[in-house]
Formats: sequence, structure tokens, C-alpha cells
Amino acid sequence: MQHRELGRSGLQLAPLVLGGNVFGWTADEAASFRVLDAFMAGGGNAIDTANVYSAWAPGHQGGESEVVLGKWLQQRGRRDDVLLFSKVGMQMGDGSKGLAKDYIRRSVEASLKRLRTDYLDLYQSHQDDETLPVTEPLEAYAELIREGKVRAIGASNFSAARLRQALEASAAHGLPRYESLQPEYNLYNRAGFEQELQPLCQKHGLGVIPYFGLASGFLTGKYRTEADLSKSIRGSSIGPKYLNDRGRRILAALDAVVARHPGSSPAQVALAWIMAQPGLTAPIASATTPGQVQELLRAMHLQLTQADVQQLNQASA
Repeated sequence: MQHRELGRSGLQLAPLVLGGNVFGWTADEAASFRVLDAFMAGGGNAIDTANVYSAWAPGHQGGESEVVLGKWLQQRGRRDDVLLFSKVGMQMGDGSKGLAKDYIRRSVEASLKRLRTDYLDLYQSHQDDETLPVTEPLEAYAELIREGKVRAIGASNFSAARLRQALEASAAHGLPRYESLQPEYNLYNRAGFEQELQPLCQKHGLGVIPYFGLASGFLTGKYRTEADLSKSIRGSSIGPKYLNDRGRRILAALDAVVARHPGSSPAQVALAWIMAQPGLTAPIASATTPGQVQELLRAMHLQLTQADVQQLNQASA
């Protein structure tokens, strides 16, 4: 398994990033620790969280995931072999949000305190703040990089136009540039990234670490009929969005590729397809049990053939 550089950041990632959105939410502290240990033991090295995780849950304010991760890092005692990614910008439980310079400064200090570390390997603008010029967050990040609190920066949920403006501003003003993009991207949701963002990232050498790589669980093959939708809380939202002719065509293609790779699963094939796309660094995937982690990690070792990729491309076009 070869590590991949994230943009031009110097950060070397295994081809799968562990999503931290479930920590302190659907995975309690003990379960989260088991998942994190299994991920590192299986060859993973990058963990993605955000200050907002999990402000959407009743009684939560945000920061819950970072608190759990911080306790795990302290217990583990080996910060330097973990790549730690966090984000700022989305609305917290107290209503605070955005990418204003002073807000980024306050937010990074709060994240570092929760994470019990003195630096982040990657700090990301979780969503664009179109009330501000693209230079404002970059100026804040420049200070944080100089102070050693952040090693590299990334963007998430940006339009191609605003990401292009930010990259141009970085070059024109000598500011740090976004080294990565975190978009929604998977076999079902392709157009939003592929049409404009993928060529832009390739042109400028940005790394790409997409979220929702399994389309909220649909691409695991767990949801195939209306009856399957009652299997989990997610089912009610998955049905209308994915369980249609195109969705079924994608599942059939996944099944066909799985049949050619004994021991593989639809989830592994779906993640391996992302890993095989031009310019893609590593998909992000979450897990709540060590067993799920081990299955996801096997995607890193699954070599899809050109025929496999072509079949999946055609089914999901």
C-alpha cells in the first residue's frame, strides 16, 4: 500500500481517511477508541473531524468529536504518527459560524484545546463564507502556519469559482494556498465534483479527500428494496434519494465487480473506485465498530481492473 501526498502539503496519507463525525455521537467514547485503535492498527494514519461534530444531535453544542479524539490521543501518547484534520466555518450549537479572521483564531484555539494537541496537520474551511473576500481566512491561516499551530490548509464545500479565486489570491498575495478539497463525491453523486472542481484540482495539484464515499450507506448494498429502508435511521432519507433505476443499476455493477474479486464487498469496491479516479487522494469513511473499520481498510488493497472501473463508470454515468 503506497501513501499519497495531499496536494503539495508534504502530508503522506494512506488511501483511506477515517471520518470522525460519529465520535461522541453514534459511537460513545469506548466504541470510538476501539474504532480508532483498529484503524491505526490496520495501516490508516489520517483522521478527519470538525469543530461542528456533532452539534446537530439533541443536547450537543459541537466539539464532541474533538473531545473524544483528544482523550484518545492523550491515552495513546503518540501524536506524531497520526495526521489530524479538523475544520471551521459551519454553524455551532451557539449559532457561531463563518470564516472571519478573529473567529478562525478563536475556533482553532478551542479545537486544539479539545484535541489536546498544539498543532493540526490540516485545517479546513468547512464551507465558504461568501460574505467575506477569499483573502480573509487565508490571512488568518497564514498566521496560524507561522505560529506552528497548523501545517496545511484545505477547503470543503466550495464552488469552483470561489476555489479558483482563493488559489489566485494565494499566488498574488503570497498567502498559503488550499492544498486540498473535501467535496461530496461517490458513485452516485458525481457531477457536482467532476464537471468543474475535478479539472481545477488537477490543474493546481490539489489533493481531494471526498466525504459521503458510500452515499450515506447506500453503496454498501444494505438497502435494495423498500423493506430494507427500515433497517436503520438512515433508511428513510436513503429511499427517495437513491433507490431508483439509476441506483439499482449502480448496485448491479457493484455486484458484478464483487463477483470478480472474491472476498470483496460493495462498500470496498465503491471506495476503491474513488481511489482509482484521477487526482483523488483518499475517500473519507466512518465506522462505529472495529469490524466495520477492517472491512473499509481492505478497500486500500483492492486493485480494480480497467474493465471494473469502466463498468462502474458506465452504470453511474
